Amino acid sequence: MTSNPPPQAWHNSILRVIRCGITLAYPVLLTLIAARLVMTPLFLQLEYNRPGFPPDIYGFTREDRLNYAPYALDYLLNAADISYLGDLHFREGGALFNTNELQHMEDVKALTSVAFSVAWIAGLGALSASILLLWKPATRPIFRKAFLHGSILTLLLIAAIVVAAIVNWDYFFTGFHTLFFESGTWRFAYSDTLIRLFPEQFWFDAALTIGGLVVCSALLTLAFNRRWRSNRDI
Repeated sequence: MTSNPPPQAWHNSILRVIRCGITLAYPVLLTLIAARLVMTPLFLQLEYNRPGFPPDIYGFTREDRLNYAPYALDYLLNAADISYLGDLHFREGGALFNTNELQHMEDVKALTSVAFSVAWIAGLGALSASILLLWKPATRPIFRKAFLHGSILTLLLIAAIVVAAIVNWDYFFTGFHTLFFESGTWRFAYSDTLIRLFPEQFWFDAALTIGGLVVCSALLTLAFNRRWRSNRDI
């Protein structure tokens, strides 16, 4: 006949689960928040106006890109259906996006919706868990350790991603799309609007920006964590 675990054992197990949950949620939240910050008109302005950004050999000016690109960005974040993009036309006539591009944008919007839904769930869960740990002085060190480990995990993951991207960006870029999109649905001609608005350099810069924001946030968390621990030791 087995006896039930003592209440203290259950309590410690629950605290470990909460700590691990915060640790695992931390890099996910940082990445998705950074991605959302990149998905703004400000980033488009900075990117298209920065020196060295590749021009469109098919004729889009900087003003054209700044005019058309926000529509693609808005579509990913609003509640409209694909007609939001399908009804757009060039000034001289003709649909702005072809059928394949519209299908891909639908796929991207579905992925974006899932990702940000995950962010909301993870964020609310992490916030609730943090409040629970901060409520009592005895569990505050667990809160600190959860974010300490989350920061370290984040930096390790970013380091691995950066190495993969620098060593072989093409393989990394292809692998990312293969993981999330059906084969053959995300490759376009250089003359297609999506490529003209968002050339590969755009995605390379976006990845670096997201990585930079995540790394800075993780380092700030580590610094805060260290200061908190130092103050407790005084």
